[in-house]
Amino acid sequence: MHDGVSGTNRKQKVKVVLALAVPTVIENFLLTIVGFVDTFFVAQIGLHEVAAVGMTNAIVAIYIAVFLAMGIGTSSLIARCMGAGEVDKAKAIARQSTWIAVAIGLVFGLITFLFAEPLLRYMGTEPDVLAAGVVYFQIVAIPSVFLSLMTVFGNILRSAGDTKTPMKVGVWVNLIHIGLDYILIFGLGGWDGWGITGAAWATTIVRVIGAAALYVYLQKSAVSFPLFQGASSEFTLPLLKLSGPAVIERLIMRLGQLFYAGLIVRIGTDVYTSFLLAGNISYFSFMPGYGLAVAATTLVGNHVGANRKKDAYHYGKVIMWIAVIFMGFIGVLYFAFSSIAGSWFTADKNVIEMVAIGLRIDAFAQPFIAVSLVIAGALQGAGDTKSPMYSTIIGIWVIRVAGIYVLCLYLDMGIAGVWLVNAVDYALRSVFLLYRFRRIMQVSANH
Repeated sequence: MHDGVSGTNRKQKVKVVLALAVPTVIENFLLTIVGFVDTFFVAQIGLHEVAAVGMTNAIVAIYIAVFLAMGIGTSSLIARCMGAGEVDKAKAIARQSTWIAVAIGLVFGLITFLFAEPLLRYMGTEPDVLAAGVVYFQIVAIPSVFLSLMTVFGNILRSAGDTKTPMKVGVWVNLIHIGLDYILIFGLGGWDGWGITGAAWATTIVRVIGAAALYVYLQKSAVSFPLFQGASSEFTLPLLKLSGPAVIERLIMRLGQLFYAGLIVRIGTDVYTSFLLAGNISYFSFMPGYGLAVAATTLVGNHVGANRKKDAYHYGKVIMWIAVIFMGFIGVLYFAFSSIAGSWFTADKNVIEMVAIGLRIDAFAQPFIAVSLVIAGALQGAGDTKSPMYSTIIGIWVIRVAGIYVLCLYLDMGIAGVWLVNAVDYALRSVFLLYRFRRIMQVSANH
């Protein structure tokens, strides 16, 4: 992938970046559309059900965070191996990371089976929706192994330079999901459907389909491997060593989000519901950021593996500015349409106004979110997973949790306080990560 890239001009580099990132952006965008539609469908049942599903998904997000973090180590090592032309080594790493993903998925499934109700009670789920929430949680999260496999298979393909296949699978899986969602939630013909339980089954079914489809495509790729033959633990420690800080980072981030979500729940159900609805809309802006972060991890990793440190640094900067432009434009749209966004989900005027406040504040945070996402990906591609971890520890547990406690519970700023704290966190985080990337790549170049 790196052949012929060195010495190309900025315009050519932008083309390379977009060719790699756009399929991932489309895939993530479709995934977000599904979450958006899921929330829209459940909101037709009632706002309490939205809160129950939101609380459940806040816990599941911790599982997903660990799967994604393990994928960072996989992506970084495979990208560097492909950059250095070590395809057999890349295949061995892909196989080992798959078995690690299976083990982690089974562990989280067991945790869900044993502790679903206590976890939801801790989140403050109201008694009248707790039973349905527990069923939703168990259906979605006991088979976590399929979500884990979808994540690792997608990461393997992307790090080898194939972002189109995960996108194609994502298109079909998401279309199936929307159809199943509607049928299983609301029913068909004379059947009334299963409500939020139907939403859970729709999610689980498409994850099984997605994992199977990605595995089939993986076996046709440049990094295909025999799953049950020639297994080796040679790369287990390197994968865990590289992914460890990323896992800690994601766990700290999700646990922090879980904690301050609990604080928001204590302010009021309406405030928490508006926070969830605004968050669902806000998440659209992350799609180009996440897609470009994948490109940053892959391209920086490739060029570091090929000992082209200067090109690696330049790619990181080019990708960062592309993300700032994309996400800055989305921020403008958020600000312009904030007053009507909440009405897509509910007729409650108070909730609609709180959603608008959140989106207006979030609009100004978009450039900082862009920088922090892309530069974190670039650092991980270069093998530095500790700097993003440090930024998350400070951002979540010092800035966000303390800030929400002071602004929301002490100064009574409500939903505005939540989003102001979010913006300040990303602004400070982007400055720190950019400083670390410049310093690390300069040190690498000097060596």
